[in-house]
Amino acid sequence: MKINDFIKRIVMKIYFAGSVRGGREDVERYNKIIVFLKTYGEVLTEHIGDNNLSSKGQAQFSDKYIHDRDLKWLRNSDVLIAEVTLPSLGVGYEIGIATSEKTPIIALFKNNTKKRLSAMISGSESIRVIEYSEVEELFSKLDDMLNKIEFQL
Repeated sequence: MKINDFIKRIVMKIYFAGSVRGGREDVERYNKIIVFLKTYGEVLTEHIGDNNLSSKGQAQFSDKYIHDRDLKWLRNSDVLIAEVTLPSLGVGYEIGIATSEKTPIIALFKNNTKKRLSAMISGSESIRVIEYSEVEELFSKLDDMLNKIEFQL
């Protein structure tokens, strides 16, 4: 591994987006993805993969606090990785912000469900989409894409 790649993995800030209030049925998958992403850097939104986080979200915080904190994290991240299989208004909002901020975006979509990926995601030239059947298959595809992210040291 080159020294720049090594440094990149230590300092990269990753914003992981996944459904919270839209439903928590994919939380186990989120957790596996977050564990993988932590080998690339700091996952600012690690709580998204927490089994104890319910669809009520982080009830100890106000909605304004969560909104402002998450936007700060998003604006300070090097990449947004969004699991978009389970539709979520919040994830869509985060993708919109990241698009306007020109933050690299990788959308993950589990293609062996009855759901279809939104054309607003699949049709965007700003979003790289990874379709996968199983999480383990996702990791090699995600590895390839993360290694291509332009990163300023």
